[in-house]
Amino acid sequence: SIASTCQFASQHFLPLSRFGKMSSVRLLRTAASRLGTAVGAGASRPLPSLSLAAQQRRWLSYPPHEVVGMPSLSPTMEAGTIAKWNKEEGDEFGAGDILCEVETDKATVDFEAQDDGFLAKILADAGPTEITCGEPIMITVEDGDDVAAFKDYVVEASAAPPTPAPETPPPAATPEPAAAPAPVTPPPAAPAPVAAAAPGDRVVASPLAHTLAKEMGFGPLSALSIIGTGPGGRIIADDVREYVPAAAVADAAGAPAAAPGAAAVAAPVAPPVAGIGYTDYPLSPAAMEIAAQLSHSKQNVPHYYLTVDVALDSLLETRKQLNATLNLDEDDAGIAVNDLLIKAASAAMKAVPSANASWMDTAVRVYDSVDVNVVIGSGDALYSPVIRDAGKRGVKAISDDVKAFVSQLEPDNDDAALPVAEEFGAVGTVTFMNMGMFGIKACAPIIREPQAVALALGAIENRIVPNDDADSEEIYKESVMLTATLSCDHRVVDGAVGAQWLSAFKSHVENPATLLL
Repeated sequence: SIASTCQFASQHFLPLSRFGKMSSVRLLRTAASRLGTAVGAGASRPLPSLSLAAQQRRWLSYPPHEVVGMPSLSPTMEAGTIAKWNKEEGDEFGAGDILCEVETDKATVDFEAQDDGFLAKILADAGPTEITCGEPIMITVEDGDDVAAFKDYVVEASAAPPTPAPETPPPAATPEPAAAPAPVTPPPAAPAPVAAAAPGDRVVASPLAHTLAKEMGFGPLSALSIIGTGPGGRIIADDVREYVPAAAVADAAGAPAAAPGAAAVAAPVAPPVAGIGYTDYPLSPAAMEIAAQLSHSKQNVPHYYLTVDVALDSLLETRKQLNATLNLDEDDAGIAVNDLLIKAASAAMKAVPSANASWMDTAVRVYDSVDVNVVIGSGDALYSPVIRDAGKRGVKAISDDVKAFVSQLEPDNDDAALPVAEEFGAVGTVTFMNMGMFGIKACAPIIREPQAVALALGAIENRIVPNDDADSEEIYKESVMLTATLSCDHRVVDGAVGAQWLSAFKSHVENPATLLL
C-alpha cells in the first residue's frame, strides 16, 4: 500500500519530511524509484543486483527522481525509436506537454507528460536505435534544483535483468570402484532462430522496412515470409533488402540446365489429404503468398469501381489489317484482340499519368514507365508477368511478350531464348486481366499493392445498340462490345481521375489509329 511503502522508505532511505506536499501518486512513484523500480509508462524494472549497503549508498546519493522507461504506445508495440526530443535537459514541463516523439512500428506518436516536473537527464538519444519498451530513456525530478545532481548519471548494466548463469552440476562424490564415471554435461544449445511469420499474420517491423517493401514492389510485409533479425524477431530494413521473392527463387545448383520458365512454375505441392467427407488440397508457397497479398490489399486499400461499355468494331478491323501485313504461319494467330487491348490500357496510363502511381503513406509516387502485369493461367498456375515499358512499345512487341510468357508455362518448353523468369515475380504499375474466355460479362478486380488501378475485361458479345449513323434508316444496329471495369485506390485516384482514365481507354479502343501516336 502507499502508507507501507512510504513508511519503509522513510525508515531506510530518507526522512518522510523530504516528500513535502507530494500527491499520493507522486509519493508512491518517488518511493518506488528509491526502491530501484522504474515506475513510468506502465513498465517496471527489477531491483539491481547490488548489496543492501551499496543500494543504500546509491539511493541516498541522488535527490528524489523518477526513471522513465520507453512507453508502450500501442497494444502491439514491443520496441520503438525516439525520432525527436522536444525537451532538453533542465527544461520544465507540465502535464500534457510533449516530451519526445516516439516512432513505433505503425506511426510516430507523441509521448506526453502525465505530471509537472523537470527533465533531469536524457538516457536515450534520438536516432534509429530501437529501444525495447520499459528500457530507461530519461529521468525526471520535481525540483529544478535537483537537475544538476544527474549531470553525470549513467544507467548501470546491473539495472537490467541479470542473465541466469548455467547451473553448475554438483561435484560428484568419490565413485565406488564399480561405479560408472559421471556423465559429462553437454554445452548449452544455441538459441533457435526466430521463425518467419506465416503469410497474412501481423509482423513486427520498423517503419523503414514497411516503406522499402512497397518501394521494391514486394507489397505488404504481412504477405511475405521474411525472418526478422532485429530485437525479438523484428524485421529491419536490411532484412527487406536481402529478401528474395519465392517466385524468383531457382535452384541453380540442382538444375543448371533447367529452362528459363522453370523458376516461374510453382514447385510440386503435397498430394491431397482425404478426410471423412472432405479432401484437403495443399497449396504451394507461391499460391499462399499471392493469397496473403490479395487479402491484405482488399482489407487496406479503399477500392471503388467504374464500368464502361466499349465497342470493338473498329479495333477488330484494325487487327484484321495488321495481321494481313504479317507473314503468318498457318498455326500463328498473329496479333490478338487482347494484345491491342493491352496497348490501349498502356496508352490510357500515359494519357492519365495520375493513375500510374502508388500510395507511399506520406506521398504519392508517379512513375515514368508504364509496366503492365498481364494475368495468365488459372488456379495454382495463375501468374501475372510484367510487360516492361508497354506505353512506348508497339503492338507486335507486346504480342510477342505475351506469347513468350504463355510458352514458358508449357511443360515441354525448351526454348532458351525466352524472357527471363524474373518477370513472373515483378510488380508493374497496372494489372490487366481478361475474363472474357470464361464468358464473364464484368469483373471487379482486386488491386495489387502498390499499384493504384487494375483493369478487368468481360466477354466479347454482339449487342443491339442505338444506331449513331445519321444517314441510316435503321434505329438500331448490331455492334461487337465488351464491358470494362476499372478498380481504383481512392487514396491515389479519385472518381474524376478514374473517369478520365476509362474515357481515354474507351477512346483508344474505339479509335485504334490513336494507338500509333
